[in-house]
Amino acid sequence: AMRESIGSVIARWLAQGVAAPGALDSVRGNLVLRRADTERQVSSDSVLSFGVLLARARVVLPDSPGGATEGLFHKLLGSFFHPTVVPDRVATEAMRQELRRAVSPDRYVVREGEKIVGAHEVIGRAEHEKLRALRDEVRGAPGAGWSPRRAAGAVLLNTLILSILGATLLLFRPQLYGSPRAVLMIAAVFLAVIAAAAVVANQRDVHVELIPVAFAAVVLSVLFDSRLSLIAAMVLALLLGVQNDFRGTNGLYFLVLGGVAAAFSVRVIRRRNQAYYSILAIAAAYLLASVAVGLTLGRGAGEVVWSAAYGALNATVCVSLAMIVLPPLEEITGIDTYLKLLEWSDLNRPIMQRLSLEAPGTYAHTIAMANLVESAANAIGANGLLARVGTYYHDIGKLRKPQYFVENQPKGRNPHDKLKPAQSAAIIRNHIRDGLELAETHKLPGAVRAFISEHHGTGQITYFLEKARERDGVPPNPAEYTYPGPVPQSAETAICMLADGVEASMRVLSDPTPDKIREVVDHIVRQRMEQGQLRDAPLTLQQLEQVKAEFTRVLTGMYHNRIDYPAASGGVTSEFASV
Repeated sequence: AMRESIGSVIARWLAQGVAAPGALDSVRGNLVLRRADTERQVSSDSVLSFGVLLARARVVLPDSPGGATEGLFHKLLGSFFHPTVVPDRVATEAMRQELRRAVSPDRYVVREGEKIVGAHEVIGRAEHEKLRALRDEVRGAPGAGWSPRRAAGAVLLNTLILSILGATLLLFRPQLYGSPRAVLMIAAVFLAVIAAAAVVANQRDVHVELIPVAFAAVVLSVLFDSRLSLIAAMVLALLLGVQNDFRGTNGLYFLVLGGVAAAFSVRVIRRRNQAYYSILAIAAAYLLASVAVGLTLGRGAGEVVWSAAYGALNATVCVSLAMIVLPPLEEITGIDTYLKLLEWSDLNRPIMQRLSLEAPGTYAHTIAMANLVESAANAIGANGLLARVGTYYHDIGKLRKPQYFVENQPKGRNPHDKLKPAQSAAIIRNHIRDGLELAETHKLPGAVRAFISEHHGTGQITYFLEKARERDGVPPNPAEYTYPGPVPQSAETAICMLADGVEASMRVLSDPTPDKIREVVDHIVRQRMEQGQLRDAPLTLQQLEQVKAEFTRVLTGMYHNRIDYPAASGGVTSEFASV
């Protein structure tokens, strides 16, 4: 009975055509059934699958459904089943290609002389697409794009736009032209953005939101300042917006907003999480631009969302890539950014560890000076971090012979007592040269090295100069008792010079009251001015007064009075003596 039932199913339904399980799940519409040389078209729903075959086969079960017989019947039928409708994928793909070739690739056909739109008529989507196609066709006509006249016009147009940036650098950053590497770096950033814009322009669907103007803005803002970055971003946006591939689009609008947002969002990178704020700010600018353009042109919500998404992707990639390329760009251009200075402010660096162990007096002097210099620099609007970091390393040259500097000498032991004044002066003077050599060995930033060479300027080593006059009775050669210089060239190195003299002088005061501290500060500043050491420093008299006030405030806090604690309870008094 089982054999007869299975034979009945095979004879009754299998010959009509049964597909394998899952073979027709994704098929909709009609099918072409081909057997030998004959073909017929049927609905895909009329072709049986194996599951439908099992459902229909229940009518010929040799026993009542639901028992063990039905399970055996299904197993046997599945074992003998072989699909009689098999997809011919090669023939299917060939037919699809034939149907594709039969469909015209042109959405519209405009014949010669046919009117696209008339005066005072509403321009719909169809008319707009026809006009854009006509514009592209005319611009791409043979001889239209490569004529000498058009080429000369394009070169002149681009040159005039780029000259805006050149004039800006000449007015606000003329020193950049003295650094070919910095100029080449700016040119390379521009070329990278232009190359990316060319890639975007060659896509089937041009998405101006993907042009990485924000990358250039972030890099220039971190390396230079927001003002230069803002102007460069706007020049770059204008340069790209006037190109043929982006005319008629909203490219200029998106590029300007994205570049300006990037320039303002990244001023000074002090923390790693600032990159997230920049990404959010730039993405928000693209979102607002997408909404504004969408409302103006009547775009759908889907187009607006995709436009904003492209802008957010652009923001993420631009800021991330800028953070990656900044370290090598800093090395190439020699520009010391906040992040680089922050790295060098680490007191656990090997050179600072050596200073603390081999020259502890110099190290203590350096730390005390750093507090003075940073406070004064911040008070006048100078770079406080640069001032602190430069002060850390200004005396590293003393590591070569630390015992010859008074702050590192035990009481009563001075190796200069065995030397001639000229020899002693040479050792003192050479700590500048030794410091520069150590700076070169440890790859200190250029701005930090300036503190080593400028913190004494061209001042005289007066102590040994006077000793030479007393000892020999012959006027000594002043060059042997003068620091090599140069005099301070920046506000930060000038403040470091003043702090060096003030902090050293404070150590000889027996009773450093606020009035005495102010007198010492006034004396040191007046002395450096009379010596001409501040002639090249960009400091005004008002700023010098602010520096002196800040020195006095910090030093007063450092040398404040302490009360005597009772000796009976284990305290320390001014007449302390260990028992």
